Amino acid sequence: MKKIDAYILKKFLTTFFFTLLILIPIAVAIDIAEKVDKFLNSDTLTLFEILNDYYKNFIIYYLNTFMPLAVFIAVIIFTSKLSNNTEIVAINNAKISFTRFLYPYFIGATLITIFALVMNHFVVPSSSKVRKKFENTYIKKPKYGEDIVKNFSLQLTDSTYIFIQSFDLKRNTGYNFSTDVYQGDKIKSKLTANDISWNPKDSTFKLYKYKIRRIFKDSDQIFLGKMIDTTFAFTPKDLIYKSALAQQMPSDELINFINISKKRGVKNLNAHLVELHKRTSLPIASYFLTIIAVALSFKKRRGGTGVNLAVGFGLMFVYVFFLKVSEVLGAVAGANSLLTVWIPNIVFGALALYLYYNGRK
Repeated sequence: MKKIDAYILKKFLTTFFFTLLILIPIAVAIDIAEKVDKFLNSDTLTLFEILNDYYKNFIIYYLNTFMPLAVFIAVIIFTSKLSNNTEIVAINNAKISFTRFLYPYFIGATLITIFALVMNHFVVPSSSKVRKKFENTYIKKPKYGEDIVKNFSLQLTDSTYIFIQSFDLKRNTGYNFSTDVYQGDKIKSKLTANDISWNPKDSTFKLYKYKIRRIFKDSDQIFLGKMIDTTFAFTPKDLIYKSALAQQMPSDELINFINISKKRGVKNLNAHLVELHKRTSLPIASYFLTIIAVALSFKKRRGGTGVNLAVGFGLMFVYVFFLKVSEVLGAVAGANSLLTVWIPNIVFGALALYLYYNGRK
């Protein structure tokens, strides 16, 4: 049986890599056709930058994205071939159970899952940061108001809160700024300013036309001024709560960001939580997709591999649809992001379990 295990595992991995080698060039070719005019219109862009900064990271991103699909297709292709060549008939005649037959498949799925988890949590986010920077510089035209944060509030400590009516992240300037310091449930002091600007060199803020009000038991003190330099326990980066930013953070950094944001009173972090949970749920999908693919192609069918692939692509379309819907629903405020992200895996895991027990019979 060890020879059969090695044979199936070898076929699994070689077909998997062959499938990726087919899918990735197609994705690159389509992307080049869409963006070649933008590459040519840039006077400063070099071929090395296109290949190193963009397409290297483009391949890393889509290599990771296509992994579950490649696993599914690879298993269907080579298992259907085993069935059509009556090799599975010989395995059944040798009294090898369906569960034992799946053993090398699970070894292959485990190797791919571990690789995908490392990619998802650490490699792809860092790679996406370089790719996104390239896209924002040479490909995408910035939208009006995209760099402006409006009506933003943040809890810096248990007793300190800030509010900014508008802040331009590109210019590092904003207006209508205020910060409140509480003692228990009573306000202790309040600082307001008409305008605020950030100096990245020394990590300080300049406040213009500011007013400081200190509240005591029997009296208040008010101080007015034209300009003051000060520091706060936040930077303009903390004003950005976009899912695109989450995609560019390695998981340890993303978890730290989520924890700090929760302490600061940010209400809806579900888009970030969806990104974090998805990095684990998608690689784990390799297991039940492998079981489904084996169950579909284990028996010899009229029509051969083509029928199995047609059914397989249909199921993959349904899975991707469920995945995208769960991502959107999971990002809604008040939703249970962990449960929502894992719903496609739960549904297809139940299908895999049903097909597994049916296959044992």
